[in-house]
Amino acid sequence: MSITAQLCDSVKLPGGGALVNGFALESRDGSCRALLRNGHELEVYDLRELLANERAPKAVFPLPWPGWGHGVHSVSPDGTFAVFSGQRSVRAVDTSGETLWEYRHDCWGPEVGHPHTGDEQEVCRGLEHGSCRVSDDGRLVWAHVVAEPVPGDWQERWVVLDAHDGRELGWLPLDSAASGSNHLSHPDGVHMGLSIGMGQDGILLYWARWDGEELTGWDVNEGLDRILTDVHAAHSGFLTVEHYGADVRLHALDGTVIAEREPEPAGDEDDDADDEDDDEAYWDYGCGFVDADTVIASTADSDGCPQRARHWLLDAHTLRVRGVITYPTGPVDGDVRPLGDGTWLTYDDRSETLNRWAQAAAPGAR
Repeated sequence: MSITAQLCDSVKLPGGGALVNGFALESRDGSCRALLRNGHELEVYDLRELLANERAPKAVFPLPWPGWGHGVHSVSPDGTFAVFSGQRSVRAVDTSGETLWEYRHDCWGPEVGHPHTGDEQEVCRGLEHGSCRVSDDGRLVWAHVVAEPVPGDWQERWVVLDAHDGRELGWLPLDSAASGSNHLSHPDGVHMGLSIGMGQDGILLYWARWDGEELTGWDVNEGLDRILTDVHAAHSGFLTVEHYGADVRLHALDGTVIAEREPEPAGDEDDDADDEDDDEAYWDYGCGFVDADTVIASTADSDGCPQRARHWLLDAHTLRVRGVITYPTGPVDGDVRPLGDGTWLTYDDRSETLNRWAQAAAPGAR
């Protein structure tokens, strides 16, 4: 079944691809903010206003380490401070760039025990990094960091900090060797998810909660290799995609699989039926809740044929395929980012355009 998309908003936005295929989109309580790096600054926009071509940011934060281009950062719900995930610390700053607090940790650089010059702006070799997230009530900061309690004893940790002063409230050891990570807040305001990418060694996925006194965490790995993609306020669980795109799954919060769906082939009539690669499809990493009842997911049959990528709508409770999306502007071959409010984003790299879409109303519908 073909489902027609309707274009809601469109804006030319160089660098806007990070909102779709990166970690520059921060969602809280049904609203979304764009966190876009511009030179030596992090600019914060209301997504709706940005799509309406309002180019004045809500807040601007000077980067504490202009030469450090990695890490996933976060901004407080009220927009008064940002927390940056650095190579050797997590730092909270206000809009003037003044440091509010700093939580020091060991270096993400891959050479164990390598020396530093003492210059805080020094960036050590390697692309490895952590991430941080301000809780939705603005009281906590969750951060993925690295520690070396004794020389040669490398350990990654998940720490919870007081957002007011950076004081460590608790931490959990992680069995990971990260290339990078990202956090995902559960809309219940209690639980936090952490997805850790380890390159060719796969993915690790954790959930945790802080009850005010104790940090409790659990992993949902059990030999699995899954990417945490999304969660919705109407669902107690979460969505994952298998590392190599074999399936999409809906999980309960303890990791129990509620539903799963393997990818559908594109099935174009003009394709060469004798080319067995044409029948191979896999889910991309762009997958999430369009709304409480609908999931969007994307497939690509091969990296060499991006024009054959497809976006699919699935039932959010069973992951049954509802249909493939047809765009009025022609094929959309990029990633997709759902917003949870009935719409989703795509980004056209050629025109540097960010688009927001919704499912078109059926003919005759009011």
